[in-house]
Amino acid sequence: MSERISREELVKIYNIEITFFDSLEEAGLLKTVTENEVKYLLYDELELFERFANWHYDLDVNLPGVEVIHHLLQKMEKLTAENRRLLQHMGSDSY
Repeated sequence: MSERISREELVKIYNIEITFFDSLEEAGLLKTVTENEVKYLLYDELELFERFANWHYDLDVNLPGVEVIHHLLQKMEKLTAENRRLLQHMGSDSY
């Protein structure tokens, strides 16, 4: 099984409100697993969680702002990947 950390541990370690974690999950920004009525975040999602927590607590961005920033960054990453693909395709056509 993948490494994971419980929601309660995250709340203690990062000194955040449990409602913030739950809001991220409800908004579909985090994927959790539940076992024996305990919610866990997979370590694969931890970097994303830390990013959201930093935006919210350090930069004072509200949850709708976190969602907007996240979606815009995802779009930028897709466009950057598409741009690279097109440039590679153009480069291979020149031969």
